[in-house]
Amino acid sequence: MTSRSVTLIDVARAAGVSKSTASNALGGSGRVSEATREHIRSVARELGYRPNSAARSLRRASTGAIGLHLPRTATRLDYYMNLAFGAVERAREDGLDLVLLAPGTASAGGLAARVDGLLVIDPEVDDPSVPDLLDAGVPVVTGERYLGGDVAPSGAVVCDNAASLAALLDHLAERGAGRPALLAPGPGSDWAAALRAAAGAWSRRKGVEVVVRTVPFAATPTETEAATAELIADVPGLDAVVCAPDGAVPGVLAAAARAGLRVGTDLLVAGCVDGAAARGSIPPVTAVDLRPAEYGRACAAVLSDLLTGAAEPGVVRHHDWTLNVRESTGGRA
Repeated sequence: MTSRSVTLIDVARAAGVSKSTASNALGGSGRVSEATREHIRSVARELGYRPNSAARSLRRASTGAIGLHLPRTATRLDYYMNLAFGAVERAREDGLDLVLLAPGTASAGGLAARVDGLLVIDPEVDDPSVPDLLDAGVPVVTGERYLGGDVAPSGAVVCDNAASLAALLDHLAERGAGRPALLAPGPGSDWAAALRAAAGAWSRRKGVEVVVRTVPFAATPTETEAATAELIADVPGLDAVVCAPDGAVPGVLAAAARAGLRVGTDLLVAGCVDGAAARGSIPPVTAVDLRPAEYGRACAAVLSDLLTGAAEPGVVRHHDWTLNVRESTGGRA
């Protein structure tokens, strides 16, 4: 194989690694062990690989912009809009423009090639855009960890979602709940996987089963109303429901009303994501405030630090949450 015909993909295949790992190793960046880095360099030398200097210069040229990729269903959710505004605000402070990548249309060969870095929020394992974005050749910061593939982001901002659900379940138990249930998405994202694992851990620790029912990642009130109605019919003694998806708690309240249950006494209701739907419901709903605007700012700050060299690849920063207690968990009669 001649040097003119050898590509980065050839090197990656011969070394038994991903394209992004080969690129990081040969470029002196990324989270690659020294042994792996030397192995890849040795393979590249044996194959006669020579990097394309023009393409390399183009990739490293600053555009003054970063991209933001949100889950495909995010455009109708209050949480992600507030997060995006926070990211825009922080990026502007650092002299960067922020470009929103249309869900489902981003690719490494498209818009990602025209930005200095990327923010990928709540990456889902079944989102086909995410692997391409992580392999785009620019720094990528994820909001929560990515559970799929072998390509790691350059950095991440994470929230202790397991601890937030445990605190919420403890609060419900203190208010008299003894038969709680959780409406949560399947484990395709770090957030949802953490909630489901935390429910199981809490059940084992307390000796109280948390009944878990699966709903879509961006469940509508109609979908959570149907799921709650099934819980009320199927689970004897059900006295508390925690709704994970943003904006879907009104569905739980509607199902309770239809069943003749008084929220806050007969049935305690809480949410894993605070927002307009929880605050504006009647009664207002107890929920975990993930502080989305501040979360967006934190993600943009990590990416900015990576671009300026103020942070090392592999950086992980933690984001705090608070529990807002409202009338929906007033206590059982």
